[in-house]
Amino acid sequence: MGREFGNWTQMRHVISYSLSPFEQHAFPHYFRKGIPNLLRRTQESFLHVMPPFVVLYLIYTWGTQEFERSKGKNPAVHENDK
Repeated sequence: MGREFGNWTQMRHVISYSLSPFEQHAFPHYFRKGIPNLLRRTQESFLHVMPPFVVLYLIYTWGTQEFERSKGKNPAVHENDK
């Protein structure tokens, strides 16, 4: 009575391929090609990425030092207070 579950419709001109999970390789050429490619891409993008980080770090450290300096009271202002 009717079609079985999963085969309810007929699709024409559609080709699907599948590969058995036992035939798939999860990490093909990972150590031979993947790690050298990662190192190469890191070296290529280093000069594009690092200058903004260095500038932001310098601004952050300057801002932190300026904040800590401005929190303290100037003793010369309060010399004549009783």
